[in-house]
Amino acid sequence: MTLIESIIERAKSNRQRIVLPESLEERTIKAADKSIADGLAEIILIGNRAEILKKADEFGLKNISKATIIDPETSDKTAEYTNLLYELRKNKGMTPAQAAVLVKYPRYFGCLIIKNGEADGQISGALSTTGETLRPALQIIKCAPGISCVSGAMLMITKTPQYGDNGVLVFGDIAVTPAPDANQLAQIAVCTAQTAKSVAGIAEPRVAMLSFSTKGSAKHEVVDKVVEATKLAKELNAELHIDGELQTDAALVPSVGAKKAPGSEIAGKANVLVFPNLEAGNIGYKLVQRLGEADAIGPILQGIARPVNDLSRGCSVDDIYKMVAITACQAMAAK
Repeated sequence: MTLIESIIERAKSNRQRIVLPESLEERTIKAADKSIADGLAEIILIGNRAEILKKADEFGLKNISKATIIDPETSDKTAEYTNLLYELRKNKGMTPAQAAVLVKYPRYFGCLIIKNGEADGQISGALSTTGETLRPALQIIKCAPGISCVSGAMLMITKTPQYGDNGVLVFGDIAVTPAPDANQLAQIAVCTAQTAKSVAGIAEPRVAMLSFSTKGSAKHEVVDKVVEATKLAKELNAELHIDGELQTDAALVPSVGAKKAPGSEIAGKANVLVFPNLEAGNIGYKLVQRLGEADAIGPILQGIARPVNDLSRGCSVDDIYKMVAITACQAMAAK
């Protein structure tokens, strides 16, 4: 069974309630139909029921009527959610009138459903930017306890089974925070390890904090940041298997790790790679993807109290379907 097949099977075994707010978008509604047909998740669509069913009929979809369809214009929950949004944001200057407008936006309404405990996760981005996906999530659902930094992980399925977890590695941050400080980098490490467990099914994440230095081989303030982040990550999660700073070869290759970092429980055995900044992470995963012909699945947003994931506007129906499964696995771990 491949990793993505395993993720799909785990999602089916404990179906979560996943909101798809971009309900009239062709790829989204087709992915919703397939998710329902396969028993992947309980799908919640935001919008006018008649319009959604008409669109489904245009595409020859047979299962959309089985989704929960909620229209913010007519829902008996809209007033309750308007008040909830106002209470959450009044200290930031939001007025009841502003809340009444925002609650009608599907991405806001979806996040309010999650905040109220009536859904488990949300996916958007086929029609919207990352900022438009993240803004309501951060305003309503907020970050997980002890976390103030949202980041993005990428599952890398490589053709090199001698590395990582039988060729599977998880990279972070590759999508969100450009220049994390030591505290943010520590949070990224903890969250990426959690993603490795909850989504990739890696029983024992082994986290390498990457740098151009291994155990003091170079001196620089950016190396100091990685060393400090490693210390802080251990304080955030005492059970975390983590070491740094490590060069990539020392993190992955047993013979190099033994030479450069003798005695390290991570060197040569890492299956989670945490990059020192977004620039390195984004470049790194794309090099592995293109030159190494690895499959890259993500980005998977992490650090939010309940999962909210972002899609590329160039995504396919299959991409959205897979993200429903991934979000479901995250949701299980967040409960």
